[in-house]
Amino acid sequence: MSVFASKPWLKHYDFWVPPVATFPHQSLYLIIQTAASQYRHRPATAYEGSILTFEQIKDRADRLAASLHAKGIRKGDRIGIMLPNCPQYPISFFAAMRLGAIVANINPAYTPRELEAVANDAGIRALVTQKPTTLPFDLVILTPGNFEELIAAGDPAAMPRVTINAEEDVALLQYTGGTTGVSKGAMLTHYNLFANTVQNALWHQYHLRRGEERMLMVLPFFHIYGQVVGMLLSAWNGTMTILIPKFDVNLVIAACREYEPTFFPGVPTLFISLLNHAEAATCGLHKVKHFNSGAAPLPIDVIERFEQLTGVALREGYGMTETSCTASTTPLLARRKIGSIGIPVTSTEFKIVDIDDPTREVGLHEEGELCVRGPQIMKGYWNQPAETANALRDGWMHTGDIARMDEDGFFYIVQRKKDMICVSGFKVFPNEVEDVLFTHPAILEACVVGKPHAYRGEHVKAFVVLRAGFAPSRDDIIAYCAGRLAKFKVPSEIEFISALPKTAVGKVLRRQLREAQ
Repeated sequence: MSVFASKPWLKHYDFWVPPVATFPHQSLYLIIQTAASQYRHRPATAYEGSILTFEQIKDRADRLAASLHAKGIRKGDRIGIMLPNCPQYPISFFAAMRLGAIVANINPAYTPRELEAVANDAGIRALVTQKPTTLPFDLVILTPGNFEELIAAGDPAAMPRVTINAEEDVALLQYTGGTTGVSKGAMLTHYNLFANTVQNALWHQYHLRRGEERMLMVLPFFHIYGQVVGMLLSAWNGTMTILIPKFDVNLVIAACREYEPTFFPGVPTLFISLLNHAEAATCGLHKVKHFNSGAAPLPIDVIERFEQLTGVALREGYGMTETSCTASTTPLLARRKIGSIGIPVTSTEFKIVDIDDPTREVGLHEEGELCVRGPQIMKGYWNQPAETANALRDGWMHTGDIARMDEDGFFYIVQRKKDMICVSGFKVFPNEVEDVLFTHPAILEACVVGKPHAYRGEHVKAFVVLRAGFAPSRDDIIAYCAGRLAKFKVPSEIEFISALPKTAVGKVLRRQLREAQ
């Protein structure tokens, strides 16, 4: 079957895009190296009134890499980066790429318990962070502080050449969850991430001019969406990144006024908050050329209201950690279907298989499990061969998401992974929250589900069965969780019940609780 026969959406394009492309078989370090060459004096980051050029980012990354090498960090060692959006993040990331080290992204909101879990699983040797820690790392790099000292002391001339096998060498451990809810490190190679960066660049090439754009970056770099669409795509395109360290709608409004961004990727909660801000209509949002939403479903009502406010299309896409970020997105110059996740990006294939028989592909408009194949698909899960074998079958990533395809080749997500909760674009896995609840002396049983929320998309709700003789308040339990979980994982709602519904073999009927709300 020809590629055009198997890809019905191609008939909608007014131009021809090669359905199969060749992507760089190079280290991700080449991205900053190229940016420093082509856009040497172009602003790379704008942060709290300070500007760094691409040349300055590369120079600092080279010096940091040299200092880390002098302290014994080598190819394959894991370096944790636990930072909000700030220039130190790309400097640290590209320093790791220069060394051939593996970055493990860590949310800076994590508690010591959560940090320790990732550190132990990944075997992290060095940690770049703003917060001191008592955990036993070989090297803790505090920013500011010894971060700047290491840069000042680094001698790039003393760095040996590091050979990278782009298809095999892992660049990033991005932690995610799975069918069991246990956090897993998705192994993303240099080739995976480079390919997805170029896929995004190809998709946006008709409206994002290289070396001339300004991206407003509220998405955190430690999230795969912010990592690829934010940091890597910006460097590849020579785009100035306007860094917002923590979501605050007033900071976003102020940044729009000061910098007049032209590209604005975000998540539904961000666009909802802007819709509800009194100054949204006057801060310059209409000057943005491209808005993109991901990480969570975008309500159609929000799309329509936001486009009415700005006069600019708000497009959305689909991806996951295991696909290095982007797998599909709304076409730019073709038919648009609101509510759809669009069509697969260049060199990416989708198929939908029967839930009970994955060997059978379903027909048009039939629901089944979405499977993805392309150069951006992860190598596997870190030290978890069984989970890897379950997810990757014959080159296809089985997403666990239920989807359908229409007669024009546009895809629609029917439901997300059944148990995962998505709070403001961040994944929350019920088992992790339940593990904390079960350590409370008053709690006999607990089950956590997601509940729809107008602003966050979902929030965490816990059903709790108390031990006899105990009577903690809802606030007591929430406070208990707050000391042990990142803020977005803490239950916003507690419901006390006498017993959890279960199957005959004792499995909790989570779906029944979710549907009974």
